[in-house]
Amino acid sequence: ERQQKLQLSTIANEKVTPLQMALRALPPVLFGSRHAYGVPLTGSGTEESVQQLTRQDMAKFHATWFKPNNATLIVVGDTTPDEIQPKLEQFFGGWAGGQIPAKNIITVPKPDKPSVYLVDKPGALHSIVIAGTIAPPPDARTEIALETMNNIFGGTFGARLNMNLREDKHWSYGAASVLYGARAQRPFLAYASVQGDKTGDAIAEMLKELSGLTGTKPIRMEELDKVKAQQILELPGAHETMNSIGSLLGDLLQLGLPLNFYDTYVSRVSALRIPELEDCAKSLLDPRQMIWMIVGDRSQIEPALRDLGIGEIIPTEA
Repeated sequence: ERQQKLQLSTIANEKVTPLQMALRALPPVLFGSRHAYGVPLTGSGTEESVQQLTRQDMAKFHATWFKPNNATLIVVGDTTPDEIQPKLEQFFGGWAGGQIPAKNIITVPKPDKPSVYLVDKPGALHSIVIAGTIAPPPDARTEIALETMNNIFGGTFGARLNMNLREDKHWSYGAASVLYGARAQRPFLAYASVQGDKTGDAIAEMLKELSGLTGTKPIRMEELDKVKAQQILELPGAHETMNSIGSLLGDLLQLGLPLNFYDTYVSRVSALRIPELEDCAKSLLDPRQMIWMIVGDRSQIEPALRDLGIGEIIPTEA
């Protein structure tokens, strides 16, 4: 009961915080409310689901999923398998395995037309703007190209999106894009917190950047060279501690990528060419397949949203 109260308090706080409001409202729109991924991206769940949880539910969850044949142990350090094996047998040898239910992660179609979902936050001086779509599952053959394309578009401070809305227009403290990690289809989001009176203008600029990378403003070689150098040079520092190496291996396992993914990372980044990234952009950044989630003062921003004519404006709640 104590944990339930804490979780419900977290949810209540999220439902009055603009960014969290948007992250709560978007997944059911992208994936459907009954999909496994149609839950708040904040990770806190819904009030209904938390209120209905019982001790028996948690015990059943643990008994169903916490089994050695559904677990992976990652060890990083100055040791060997021969040294570790007896200790594993000592501490985990009695851990009984069992049948693991198959997860039902259904494939969903990408949006077939743009729509605008508007969450009203009366009196808000800033608006949260998110353009979201569905990205394909991780694939070792294309993941690096997707990462690099995203770093040019919005995945780094010097990316096009942030340079436009923050550095050039001064309408935002920061704009970015993120490709979420999941083994199946996953969300791709471009987002910014912008001045309320510039909400429509900011969306128009985001549309320009989406269209730009898909054709009207092609990637320049200097952009590609800069991002490639950044990805290569930051690799050693990002993976120099035991914790970071363990996290790296955990990420690869979680995403279903091969454990030797980084063995050829540098050579594959170096070999990337603009046409590869343009193909990624066309498959992921199509403005016609974006769902827009806006949190702001509806009375102040809705007229500008209608003037943009992106698509149907649908009032919604977090």
